[in-house]
Amino acid sequence: MTVLPDLDAVRKNLGRSLFGMVAGPEGPANRVRIHDTPGPRWFDEDRPIRRVHADASMFVGGLSALLLQSLHPLAMAGVADHSDYRADPWGRLQRTSTFLAVTTFGPAADAQRAVDRVRGIHQRVRGVAPDGRPYHAADPHLLEWVHIAETHSFLLAHQLYGAEPLDQRGRDGYVADTARVAVALGVPEPPRTESQLAQRIEEYRPELRGTAAGRDAARFLLVTPPLPLVARGPYGVLAATSVSMLPAWARKPLLLPYFPPIEATAIRVAGRVLVGGIRWALTATR
Repeated sequence: MTVLPDLDAVRKNLGRSLFGMVAGPEGPANRVRIHDTPGPRWFDEDRPIRRVHADASMFVGGLSALLLQSLHPLAMAGVADHSDYRADPWGRLQRTSTFLAVTTFGPAADAQRAVDRVRGIHQRVRGVAPDGRPYHAADPHLLEWVHIAETHSFLLAHQLYGAEPLDQRGRDGYVADTARVAVALGVPEPPRTESQLAQRIEEYRPELRGTAAGRDAARFLLVTPPLPLVARGPYGVLAATSVSMLPAWARKPLLLPYFPPIEATAIRVAGRVLVGGIRWALTATR
């Protein structure tokens, strides 16, 4: 007699594993503190940023954002020189996800403290890029590039793979919400509508190019991440889905493929199945 696995137990175990990967060992305690601590928040419950950042599409958007951000040589130089993404990629992911959770859902005082910590780190991150130009992570121009690449990627992922995609008003609201965090981090005039966001990305394009550090980071993120064998297949789908979100002009500098017919069909379907599976698993942990 074949004994079927307990589907609910499988779902909960998978959800705990995924949540642990992105939130770390302190994830459950942080979640209680972020969501249950009383007090005012930066964003009300009906704001678009809460819908986007709570959705499983963030898994796809986050990876796509890292690839897009790497196209700015000075931003990438700062990551290559000062980040521990190779030695501790999951720790970096967990710190980033905690920052997003605190600023999106947490008490206003905790959100401000999180921003202050990041600004303190940025003040210490400075150096000289391989092309001889100095960089400083607190440079508002570099901060804005990181912000708009992230905002674009999260919003696009949500439109393609989110449970409840936003209408135009909601998309503009999401960009305006993220601008609140960007200003706190030191970006003077971030875009506040979807059209402004697209225009700002176009304005940065002359500065963007592939670098050895950027291609190395892309190879690490897409091909050789530290994952157990059982996770390689699903992660491959995640990687392909994230790459397919990049515009054509962003692929060549990173030596990434561009196959529109496949991306619009097979990869899009696979991405929806994967994100749906992640969503199914994670809802069991709430």
